[in-house]
Amino acid sequence: MAKEDVILRFENISFEFSPNKPILTEVDFSVRRGTKITFMGQNGAGKSTIFKMIEGACAEQDGRKEIAKGLPKPDDGVINIQRGLTIATSRQVIPRPDLELTVRDFFQKQFTDAGKGTIYDIDPKIDAVLEAVNLNAPHDRIVKSFSGGQQARLLLASALIQDPDLLLLDEPTNNLDKAGIEHLTQFLIRYPKTVIVISHDADFLNSFTHGVLYLDVFTKKIEQYVGDYFDVVKEITARVEKEARKNAQLEKEIQENKDKANFFANKGGQMRLVAKRMRDKAEELEENKVDVRREDKTIRPFTIPFQSEIMGEIITIASYSVIKNHKPTKRKCSIALRKNRHLLLRGPNGIGKSTLLEALATGKSPGAVINPNVRIGYYRQDFSTLNFEDTVFDSLSSVMENSYGRIDEEAMRAVAAGFLITGELMKNRIGSLSEGQKGLVAFARLVLQKPGLLILDEPTNHINFRHLPVIAKALSAYEGAMILVSHVPEFVEQIRIDETLDLEK
Repeated sequence: MAKEDVILRFENISFEFSPNKPILTEVDFSVRRGTKITFMGQNGAGKSTIFKMIEGACAEQDGRKEIAKGLPKPDDGVINIQRGLTIATSRQVIPRPDLELTVRDFFQKQFTDAGKGTIYDIDPKIDAVLEAVNLNAPHDRIVKSFSGGQQARLLLASALIQDPDLLLLDEPTNNLDKAGIEHLTQFLIRYPKTVIVISHDADFLNSFTHGVLYLDVFTKKIEQYVGDYFDVVKEITARVEKEARKNAQLEKEIQENKDKANFFANKGGQMRLVAKRMRDKAEELEENKVDVRREDKTIRPFTIPFQSEIMGEIITIASYSVIKNHKPTKRKCSIALRKNRHLLLRGPNGIGKSTLLEALATGKSPGAVINPNVRIGYYRQDFSTLNFEDTVFDSLSSVMENSYGRIDEEAMRAVAAGFLITGELMKNRIGSLSEGQKGLVAFARLVLQKPGLLILDEPTNHINFRHLPVIAKALSAYEGAMILVSHVPEFVEQIRIDETLDLEK
């Protein structure tokens, strides 16, 4: 089949996630064979939901009714998928039940979930895809024992092993170190099939993108652009500026007509008819104003208050363990963090950074001593410190009550609003939020917690790139003790770091 074949088309698609929560309104776009498309949009706009809609349409076409039943369908319109097209998705996170599987069972499950049954010669296939993602993994190893970066590679490999015609990648660079991102980039440049990628990593996207699908969270429509990522961002910025200039001119004319209407209305008699015409003209101009894209809204600047009553050393670390050749190895160090001291943990995927952070946060690291009175603010990359059954309101209320002994709802809602968490979103369960929205809730909790020690494991994961400078500034200004892990050098460069512990050395 020709490369120019359209393999996927959305025709006049409308979809509501729930009553009064529309995701798409009369959307049209198409994807051609062999292209590599970036899918952009604000956190919570519905990008991952659209991936699930594509999967559901494919399952429906293949007669996999049970799988299709659990996936969202359009309320109106048609999703056209080329007959016989195969699809596989690399998700943002491994489902929690799958964390207990062995590597072999995890890959086998990809085929059973896709309706292909048991694959009896799966081991050579596993070896091939693990090599493609640059991961050395025994097939009997339990998935949850892998680091976040290694799990990201497993997710990609789980999609590749199905050899799909259309590969859907949902935030594939999350948790990957620099080497992992470079390896994935080169893989995608060489990959001969069709790919749609959701990511907030601008440089990564620009290296292979042929075009962009842009989901506007306010209009609920998808705009389709051709060109590399930076070209598209430039085009969108120019359009926003043009719309803003047009609105400014209209606003000036509207005000002039309103001023004239008020002037003539006070004259009485026939002048009132002139005043009415002026008011009608002002209303007509108001209708001509363009809805300037509001999507580029970023979170407000914020401060994470610290537990000021804590004195002296907050945490001391005399030893720690790293993973070498799949085995823990103990190492000695001499680190003492007081107020206003920031420590960066560095090292490649799989060396044990997340394991060390969890041991420190839970008080289970034998080589560390933490002041017993300190409150620990722990940001986990998988958000497992959040109760997914809580509403956002309950989650924020509980942490505020624990820190302050009371709930100030007005202050709590003001903090939440700064992280774009408003209105109906406060009533939603944590588990129903997008991964990016969960990250913003986690940051709102840190602000309300007033910790003495911040422990942050990959705090850029899933977060819209527009928010990252605001977050970096807040972390740099934090006056308590902080331990940070991040594989994003541009983010780390914006944060004051007083000490670095390289786990590889």
